[in-house]
Amino acid sequence: MWLVVGLGNPGEAYADTRHNVGFMVIDALSARSSISLKGRTGNLIYGRGFIEGQNALLIKPLTFMNRSGIAVREAVKKHEGINGILVVHDDIDLDTGVIRIRKAGSSGGHKGVESIIEALGTRDFARLKIGVGRSDRLPVEEYVLRNFTRHEKLLINEAVEKAVDAVAAILNKGITHAQNVFHKQ
Repeated sequence: MWLVVGLGNPGEAYADTRHNVGFMVIDALSARSSISLKGRTGNLIYGRGFIEGQNALLIKPLTFMNRSGIAVREAVKKHEGINGILVVHDDIDLDTGVIRIRKAGSSGGHKGVESIIEALGTRDFARLKIGVGRSDRLPVEEYVLRNFTRHEKLLINEAVEKAVDAVAAILNKGITHAQNVFHKQ
């Protein structure tokens, strides 16, 4: 079973912010695959089902971004049979709407990914990164907690749909195949 984690911050105040792109993808995956996100523990919301025939557990941490690892570790301990982890998150080093897939690696400075690496004791998990751009005027911590502009929102809506397709490709045909398809777009 794949564990697909969307990173973000809980609460309406953060719902449409750049840092919540991971949550947006999980919501879109949930809708497209009819996986109900009704399960809840202290640190996460989850749903279990199938994405194009592949067994998947979708989660949204409730721990806030910088403590995402707590929720991911809880999901790994609670749900047996997880043999792959895919973390979906924002990336300020990519242009808005650009998607990149990685098999593993460092956090790249992303605090949510750092938390997961620390909690799991490994960097060996896949990432699907969605570009949210960068501001020349605002500090990163402030920029990622801002809402998208109208133009950016159009790009992000397209990127979320592509990300849902990318998750299905990763689960069904592997990371290398998905990279070959989605890095060209």
